[in-house]
Amino acid sequence: MPAYEYLCNSCAKRFEKRQKMSDAALLECPACGGPVKRLISGGAGAITKGTSHQHADAMPPCASGGACCGGGGCDPGMFSKN
Repeated sequence: MPAYEYLCNSCAKRFEKRQKMSDAALLECPACGGPVKRLISGGAGAITKGTSHQHADAMPPCASGGACCGGGGCDPGMFSKN
C-alpha cells in the first residue's frame, strides 16, 4: 500500500497517509479540518526480489536518467547517422 503525502491549505501541515491506490484522496486535514491537496512525491523506488549483488555490474544512471557514457558505457556506433 503506497503512502501519499498531503499539504493542508489552511494550517500548512504536511502529513502522509497509507492508502490503497483505489482509495479516494483525503479532503480535510486531521489537525485543523481545513482542505488538503495530495502532493506529487518521488516515491520509494522499485522493490525487487533477490539480493543486491545481482545488479552490481549495472551501469550507474546519469542525472538525465539514462546510463552514463563517460565511463565507456555507451556504444560509439549508437550516435552515428546511417
